[in-house]
Amino acid sequence: MKVVLVQEASSLDPADNRRRLGEVVPAGADLVVLPEAWQRYFGEPGSDLTPYAEPLDGPFATEVERVARERGTTVVAGMFEQTDAIPFNTVVVRGGAHLDYRKIHLYDSFGYQESQVLAPGPVEPATFELDGVTVGILTCYDLRFPELARRLVDAGAEVVVVPAAWVAGPRKVDHWTTLLRARAIENTVYVVGVGQPAPLSSGHSMVVDPLGEVLVEGGEDAEVLTAEIDLTVVAEARRTNPSLANRRL
Repeated sequence: MKVVLVQEASSLDPADNRRRLGEVVPAGADLVVLPEAWQRYFGEPGSDLTPYAEPLDGPFATEVERVARERGTTVVAGMFEQTDAIPFNTVVVRGGAHLDYRKIHLYDSFGYQESQVLAPGPVEPATFELDGVTVGILTCYDLRFPELARRLVDAGAEVVVVPAAWVAGPRKVDHWTTLLRARAIENTVYVVGVGQPAPLSSGHSMVVDPLGEVLVEGGEDAEVLTAEIDLTVVAEARRTNPSLANRRL
């Protein structure tokens, strides 16, 4: 499975971000992962996001679908989903698979209060099938909750993708990279973390294999990364380290 990690920054202009989908999504990949909040960036902390939220059949998700099909791939990208109240922070999957995942754990941490402007999604794991591979989704702050990653693995996930806008700050890159590796090692899965770049976010998108080896890692600036995921490595890792089979709890 060829995976492309698009570590690019979204702007406060939804129309421009929508237009850029055609620029940043390449052909020739099985899976293309864009960051959280690609439809529109968050803006100032506490900003009202309701005016920018869209329905799942609105312009952004429709364009993700169009570009994915045009390029013969599957695209994962973040948006703000319109509701009757405050929006969801949603990741859409379009192309060779179709899924809408609403972020469960909102970023009420490090001085931020995401729950003031966005609603949490239902507490249920989100996975999709792509060419016989089960892929699970976490969004940004979800990464800090190992029980959700374990729920994804219990649902069959062999690959976990993590679109993010991991806010920049002291120790934040270290937290991000450590947690990506931890989720991969403890669950013997591939983890694909894709963040927005500096200066607002932390960058350092990466792919980690089921034994914790970093296959590719970006820096803090905008860039596009590519990695090959070999599912035989998952089976080999689970033979070498059968920690999932050895659980007592």
